[in-house]
Amino acid sequence: MAQVGIIMGSQSDLPVMKEAIEILEALGIEAEVDIVSAHRTPEKMMAYGSEAHTRGIKVIIAGAGGAAHLPGMIASLSPLPVIGVPVKSSNSIDGWDSILSILQMPGGVPVATVALNGAKNAGILAAQILGSSDEAVQKRIIDYKSSLKEKVIQSSKQIKK
Repeated sequence: MAQVGIIMGSQSDLPVMKEAIEILEALGIEAEVDIVSAHRTPEKMMAYGSEAHTRGIKVIIAGAGGAAHLPGMIASLSPLPVIGVPVKSSNSIDGWDSILSILQMPGGVPVATVALNGAKNAGILAAQILGSSDEAVQKRIIDYKSSLKEKVIQSSKQIKK
């Protein structure tokens, strides 16, 4: 059963959001993926935000570009932690519109925000949230971070040769 919901405002966000899907797969965490537009399918967005927790979802990753209302609106509807991924879209102002739309949430409606196009980090953060209460997931995160350390050590050795 999926523990992470990955949603995005449009199909054009998928190349960015794919990084969250891939890292969660690598960490052995099942995710459901859908397109849920805050502006074009508001009824679907309302249902997703208010019902995801009833399906066993524990964390929602929401990616959006431009006005980027999806993460904040989902956070306003859901009792779950929401991680926002600002996406630099074709109609974006260098991504700043997306970043600020997701980052500048009013008090009471938090959205954890990662870097522009930072879906991989969103996936890792979702796994860390799950790992805070699941020792098996936490162990996979520890192993993953250890592998990052090992890559740096090996790169350092290579460059010194």
